[in-house]
Amino acid sequence: MQFMLLFSRQGKLRLQKWYVPLCDKEKKKITRELVQTVLARKPKMCSFLEWRDLKIVYKRYASLYFCCAIEDQDNELITLEIIHRYVELLDKYFGSVCELDIIFNFEKAYFILDEFLLGGEAQETSKKNVLKAIEQADLLQEVDLGISYRLEEIEAFILHH
Repeated sequence: MQFMLLFSRQGKLRLQKWYVPLCDKEKKKITRELVQTVLARKPKMCSFLEWRDLKIVYKRYASLYFCCAIEDQDNELITLEIIHRYVELLDKYFGSVCELDIIFNFEKAYFILDEFLLGGEAQETSKKNVLKAIEQADLLQEVDLGISYRLEEIEAFILHH
């Protein structure tokens, strides 16, 4: 996979993950072109299209489009399955994911994607294992926040006594 884009029906980019090195100007150009192309397509049209020297695979879930660019020899159906698995992981984590979850918790959406895909390839196919890794990271973050808060309390106590 070359990249994955998540965007709304209004064309607002919500998440982007690039697995190939491109300058920002080129990324913006690609994003603009693809968002326009996908949004202009009729709902009953095929979810695969040829674009430049790549194949584009996309699927709409509620108000979000999940769009991936793959190379010519890559399998479109496997890519659709990868998109679906990512949506399942987001659903499981957020409890029926919506666009607002991605907007307000984008760092978690990226984290889930990074636990699932590495370098544009599925690194972990087990939903259970991915969710366990995310749960462990959340626990670590809570412990870290708890320790930080406790240290602040101790510092405040020392300063005032």
